[in-house]
Amino acid sequence: MNSNRIQRVANSVANERSLDNALDRIVRGLAAEEEVALARIWLIEPGDICDVCPMRQECPDQTRCLHLVASDGASLTDVLPRWTSLQGEFRRFPLGVRKVGRIGATGESVHLRQVGESAHWVRDAEWARVEQIAGFAGEPLLFRGEILGVIAVFSRTPFTSSDTAALRSFADNAAAAIANARAFEEIGRLKHQLELENAYLREEVSGGTAQEPIVGESLALKKVLQQVDLVAPADASVLIQGETGTGKELIAHRIHARSARTDGPFIKVNCASIPRELFESEFFGHVKGAFTGAVADRAGRFELAHGGTLFLDEVGEIPHDLQAKLLRTLQEGSFERIGDARPRTTDVRVITATNRDLQRECEKGNFRQDLYYRLSVFPIDVPPLRSRREDIPVLAERFLSATCRRMGLPQARLEKRHLDLLREYPWPGNIRELQNVIERGVIVSQGGELQFDLPGGVSTRAQRPVESPVEGVPASASVAHSYADLRALERGMVLEALETANGKIAGRGGAADRLGVPPSTLTSKLASLGIRRLRSVEIDDSSDAT
Repeated sequence: MNSNRIQRVANSVANERSLDNALDRIVRGLAAEEEVALARIWLIEPGDICDVCPMRQECPDQTRCLHLVASDGASLTDVLPRWTSLQGEFRRFPLGVRKVGRIGATGESVHLRQVGESAHWVRDAEWARVEQIAGFAGEPLLFRGEILGVIAVFSRTPFTSSDTAALRSFADNAAAAIANARAFEEIGRLKHQLELENAYLREEVSGGTAQEPIVGESLALKKVLQQVDLVAPADASVLIQGETGTGKELIAHRIHARSARTDGPFIKVNCASIPRELFESEFFGHVKGAFTGAVADRAGRFELAHGGTLFLDEVGEIPHDLQAKLLRTLQEGSFERIGDARPRTTDVRVITATNRDLQRECEKGNFRQDLYYRLSVFPIDVPPLRSRREDIPVLAERFLSATCRRMGLPQARLEKRHLDLLREYPWPGNIRELQNVIERGVIVSQGGELQFDLPGGVSTRAQRPVESPVEGVPASASVAHSYADLRALERGMVLEALETANGKIAGRGGAADRLGVPPSTLTSKLASLGIRRLRSVEIDDSSDAT
C-alpha cells in the first residue's frame, strides 16, 4: 500500500461535514489501491434487525452491534458492479464475535499477513481463493479512547509491516474524520430543530395560544391534577376526554411540564382544522415535488416534536385511512416523509384529547380499536364547568383582571349579583364561554359598571325598583335567578334554535351555529335536557358528524 496516497485520502476527509460522504471517500480511497480487493467500515450502533440477523444465534447482546456502513472493491471474475452493497450476511457483526466483532469489542488490531496460513479466520474460503485474497488487516476506529467501529481491508498481496503501520495511522485519521462529521451533522440537526421550533412558536404566538395556569380549588379539579402528577413522569400515552372548552390543552401542557421531556418541544396539532388531504403531510412532512404545491422540503409535526411531546387535539377527527400509519409510527418510532423512501426516527410522547366518545366511535367503525388502546394507556376525564361551580369566581376574577389589563381599562369589580348569576348559569361552552362572557362584559362596560349578558336574555344589569304590570311586584322579580329557571330558559333556547333550523344541528345555519356552540356540545345538551323529538323531526345524537 502506498502510504503517501492513503495519507492524502485521510487529509481529504478530515473536514468533511457529511458522515455518509466521509465514509464513502474513505473506502473508495482504500479500494483505489491496486492490491486492495475490498475495504469496509462497520460502526457501533444500537441493535436493529435482531429478529432476522444471520448471526443472531452467536450474538451475546442485542443492545449494540457493528453495522456495515461503507463498502467498496472490485471482483476479478464477476461482471457485477463494485462491492458497494451494505446488505448480505456480514451487514451486522455482534461485538466479540469473529475477527471483526473481536476488534470492535477489544479495540485491538488483527493482521493476517498470509491468509492461507490462518484458514480458520476466513469465513468463505472459496471466495478468498477465487478473488486471490492474500492478506487481511482489521483496525479499530478509536477516537479519544472510544471505539467507534472497525475498518477492514482484504488485500491480494501479503501485508508488510509498513502496510499495517500505514493502515493503523490511516484508521486514526479516519476515526477523527468520522467523529467530526458526526459532530457537524448533530450541530446541523440541532440548528434545523431550533429553526423549526422558532417557526412553530411564531405561529403559536400569532395565533394567540399563550398558555394560562390551571385555576381552581374544586375537588373535581384536584382529582384531575392528582392524575396529572401521577402520569406525568411515566412517559405513557395519555387520552384527555372532556367537553369543548374545559381546558384539555392546559392539562396536556401541565403533563409535559412535569415530565422528563419538559426541556423538549411541546407541539400541538388541531386535527379538526386540517384538510383531509393534508393530514399525512402535517404529521410526517414531505419533500420538494412530492405533490402539487410542495415547493420545498417540509418537516412534519412528529419530526418537530422529537425529544418532546406531541399533542393531538380532537384526535377523533383523524381520517380512518391515516390511523393505520399513525399507529405504525407510534409502535415503531419511525416514519417517512411523503415522496421520500428514507425512514426517519422520532422519539415523542403522544398526548391526545377529544370531546367524542372514542369507544363508541370504535364500535361504529369510525376509529381503529388498536389505535384507541395505544392512545388511551392513561385516560383522564376533565369535568365540565357546571361540575366545578366553586371554581367559577376565581376563574372569573382571573379573566376579568387579564382583560382589563390587556385593554388598558381600570380594574373592574365583580359584585355578588354577578357571581350569583355566573354560578347559576349551566355554561354549555364551559370555561371558554365564561372567558368570552367576561371579555364581552368588559368591552360593553368600557370602564363603567360591569354588565354581563348571558344567552337567553339573562342579564346582570342593575334593576331599578320600578313597578311591574302586576301591582306591587318589582320588575326585578321577573328575572330568572334559580337553576331551574335557567335550565328551563336553556331548554327553550335550544328548542327555538332547532325549530328555526328545521332540526338541523351541524353546519351553516344549523342549531349549533345559531347558538354559537360546537355541534358535539349541543348533541350532549340534547341528551341532558331530554330532547328527543322536535315536532316531526327526529334528533339524532350522531348528527354532529354530518
